[in-house]
Amino acid sequence: MAAPAPDSSFSTFGALRPDLTPDFTFSRQWRAFMSARVAIALVLLVLLSVLHTLAPALTVSRWLIGLCSTYLAAALAVRVFTRPQPPGRSFDPQWVSSIGVDLVVFSTLQFLQAGGINYSPLFALPVLMGSVLGSGLLALGTAAGVTLLMLTDAWVQSLHFPAETAARFLQAGLTGTGYFALALLVNQLAARLAREERKARQGQWAARVQAQVNELVIETLADGVLVVDSKCRVHAANPAAQLLLGFGRADRKSRFALTAQPRWEQLVTLAQRTFLERRPQVGEMALEQERGDMRRIHVRARLTAAQEKHGESLCVMFLEDLREMEARLRTEKLAAMGRMSAAVAHEIRNPLAAIAQANALMEEDLHEPALQHLSALVRKNTQRLAQIVDEILDISHVQHQGMVALPPLELDPAVAVACGDWARQTQSDTRLQLALAAPGARVRFESDHLRRVLVNLLDNALRYAGNKCDSIQVATQVVAGAASLQVWSDGRALDATVQQRLFEPFFSSESRSSGLGLYICRELCERHGATIGYQRRAGGTGGSIRDGNDFFVSFGPCAAPFAGAASFDTMAA
Repeated sequence: MAAPAPDSSFSTFGALRPDLTPDFTFSRQWRAFMSARVAIALVLLVLLSVLHTLAPALTVSRWLIGLCSTYLAAALAVRVFTRPQPPGRSFDPQWVSSIGVDLVVFSTLQFLQAGGINYSPLFALPVLMGSVLGSGLLALGTAAGVTLLMLTDAWVQSLHFPAETAARFLQAGLTGTGYFALALLVNQLAARLAREERKARQGQWAARVQAQVNELVIETLADGVLVVDSKCRVHAANPAAQLLLGFGRADRKSRFALTAQPRWEQLVTLAQRTFLERRPQVGEMALEQERGDMRRIHVRARLTAAQEKHGESLCVMFLEDLREMEARLRTEKLAAMGRMSAAVAHEIRNPLAAIAQANALMEEDLHEPALQHLSALVRKNTQRLAQIVDEILDISHVQHQGMVALPPLELDPAVAVACGDWARQTQSDTRLQLALAAPGARVRFESDHLRRVLVNLLDNALRYAGNKCDSIQVATQVVAGAASLQVWSDGRALDATVQQRLFEPFFSSESRSSGLGLYICRELCERHGATIGYQRRAGGTGGSIRDGNDFFVSFGPCAAPFAGAASFDTMAA
């Protein structure tokens, strides 16, 4: 997860301790035991060397010193060159290289009674290692092995000192019983601690994820969030709040005092009233920005619950830009006006049809040129009004029509049929060329809606295209498994302001256009999961390559994509 922005104190949530890996505790314990083995080996080597030098009568032979040296080298090798493996359920090689070596060395020293020292307490180390680092079976098995070694040592000693047989066997049995109890108890405690640590780690991870999610939500929230104490000190402020308060990008900070700027006096008053009355507060205010302009905001203040009995509450203030609220209201009003326009257009349709019919009947009896000219004007304007009414009703129908499961539509045949019909109706066959390069490609698009999109784009191209044989080109292709449709014309370049508003409703660069054609295309494409766009690119065929306007529709993945070679053909009548 990305690190939070440095200009918000909500990033303190990211300071949680990273999760422990599942084997972290085991590795730490393993290193501790391996270090203890090295320390014990070093102590044994020093002790026996001193006894061999200072007390030769204690019969400490050199090979025992060599045994301790070998044990020290083995312990160092395991500690330095090996890595801890996850605890197993049986006597694995890790047990042999550590616990097994300890049992062999300690039992040898105990059997020989080197230096007249009792080495039985050293057996606690392998028992503890097996109990903490291994399973219950390994712990009890190690304790059983230590007990057998001690009983064997008691039997060997009884051969030399028969009078002390009972006492030695009793001492070995009691010591072995203690080791069994120690192994069982330590193993159970270690297992319980491991379970608790696992639960704590899971809880820590859940808390960290929740904190980071909360942090991400607050950081990306469009509304400003301020956390203020009773002394009007801001402890946290997200980027939206800092923007509303007038901070520039260079001087943003998350901790500051509301009393530091006179322009924040209204926020200070609202925060103080919230702490004084101990209930939520709501207000609207105008905050001065750095450039001197005013920004109207809507503020809601709430108190948090005190964390302790006598702890201090914090005031959380939510700041919302009234301009955005007004923009949403305008959008809702436009939607309501759209519904009303559809209703009005529906009511206009019948009287308009009656006017057109009456005008057509009247034209039959008109013989004077002036009256015929006036009747033609009436006919043209009624046709224009009828087209606007149909487009408004089409928009309303598209916006309220629900999505249904559509069978895949084969793109190239549908485009060819629509282009052929349009060319015959507009008598533009000599200026239209097709380059269908997506044979077999299928798209999720309703056939009538695709025809409507294509006809609108062709009508728009015909309005600005030239008179050459390749002035209008329609092409299809499949790229990376997704089909697309392009309608290119060699018209003049569009102004930047026109490009920005191409697909807006009721926007047109011509006075006699309703400005709804491209908007309807966009609505239909969005309804079917496609995207429509505009670009200026080169087109034409042969040696007549020139820049033109290209409207393209990008569909979703094809059901059966196939990329073929494009070939230009002039439409036949």
